[in-house]
Amino acid sequence: MSNNLIVGFSGNISRPSSTRRFVESVTEALGRQAGLQHVVFDVEDLGSSLAAARSVADLDPAARKVIRTIVEAEALVVGSPTYKGSYTGLFKHVFDLLDPSDLRGKPVLLTATGGGDRHSLVVEHQLRPLFAFFEAFILPTAIYTSGRDFTDGKPSVAIQARVNQALAEASVLVKPRLGATAIAAE
Repeated sequence: MSNNLIVGFSGNISRPSSTRRFVESVTEALGRQAGLQHVVFDVEDLGSSLAAARSVADLDPAARKVIRTIVEAEALVVGSPTYKGSYTGLFKHVFDLLDPSDLRGKPVLLTATGGGDRHSLVVEHQLRPLFAFFEAFILPTAIYTSGRDFTDGKPSVAIQARVNQALAEASVLVKPRLGATAIAAE
């Protein structure tokens, strides 16, 4: 099932979250472009078993299902809020649980949100090296946003241009299929 699925994963640790909303928006656009179903998860979806887990086997069944969906996805859209120049600790912990080969060759579109330009390099200095470790195929265009990049919940022209550029890059890697639909996170 999951190999025909675009999966978004957000490192936010609270809801509602502007990071999750942005990841949802980009994931939906990529799913629509590719004609694939899409689903978005965040740290909250992994529940209380995440914090103490030292391996995927330590997670409860629902959290293991989220991890399996991430690993089996056709492509990933990942994003994290920026705290003190980096992604959230629990976001990193999720990926610490994966085998180094789990994301090999998987297209990954990087996003991050933050309070201002001071954090804009988080995608290049934190997220890109993390997914390079996994030998994922990281799209050249990453997207960093701050609150001032949105008006009434809609991205600025500049941010939308970056999203469109990243989606164009993804179209080379994610084969288009007909009938994109969203699926409910379980």
